[in-house]
Amino acid sequence: MNQRAKGILCILSSAFCFALMNLFVRLAGDIPSIEKSFFRNIIAAIAALIIVVHNKNGISIERKDVPLLILRSVLGTVGILCNFYAVDHLILSDATMLNKMSPFFTLIFSMLFLKEKMTVKTILIVAGAFIGSLFVIKPTFSNADLTSSIIGFVGGLGAGSAYTCVRALGKRGVSGPVVVLFFSAFSSLVTLPYLILDFHPMTPLQLIILLFAGLAAAGGQFSITAAYRYAPAKEISVYDYSQVVFTALLGWIVFAQLPDTLSLIGYVIIISMAVLMFILGRKEDLNAA
Repeated sequence: MNQRAKGILCILSSAFCFALMNLFVRLAGDIPSIEKSFFRNIIAAIAALIIVVHNKNGISIERKDVPLLILRSVLGTVGILCNFYAVDHLILSDATMLNKMSPFFTLIFSMLFLKEKMTVKTILIVAGAFIGSLFVIKPTFSNADLTSSIIGFVGGLGAGSAYTCVRALGKRGVSGPVVVLFFSAFSSLVTLPYLILDFHPMTPLQLIILLFAGLAAAGGQFSITAAYRYAPAKEISVYDYSQVVFTALLGWIVFAQLPDTLSLIGYVIIISMAVLMFILGRKEDLNAA
């Protein structure tokens, strides 16, 4: 199996895992997003630690990689907190679609900071995706969910910039489990003070649901980290949109949620831009060959 095929399988796996994570986060009920984030990340940290311990190379981090690991962790934490807030306040498919703006942000930041090429066609496609996001956000004062939608959009920006750091770390040879461990531990430590000062008691069922959210998140985090290490965003990012399908189905089955017409138009535009991006990337590869 070539690198691109491995990347596709990993990104499909991450899409399903993150769809499950969003479902469990919503099912956990009226618990602050920061508290949900802590349990999501502490489980991922434990899973990553187990894998790193079993790895013969152990934890190997060079000093020059620490600033980038910290930046990835800060951006990823912002992305998670914003995404969880959106999941709690929007229908699942809307929250997921706003978070799925992240591949477009990854393309932009990869061009700016990793010097990966971005053609005029690519820029137009990214612009189209942003137009599509406006249909989901619906930026009018009559939209009661405007604030939640904007926060969800910021979550996509945080995730996209974080994945750019993941790609840069992969190029430097930093192992995926180490990246996940560093991020998960960092995010857990950052949210721990809030958890101590303003802990909201949970029922045993809520705790179990959050533990499942953490396990699903761990699976998604390992998969997405591996995906962007195997292949560049332009080759595999389109497959990440399968999460919208998974999430929409789960939202419909569990919560009877259906997106409105404007959101559906936004979904079509954004996914169409993602497909065009994929086709453009394939043509560039064929021309290069």
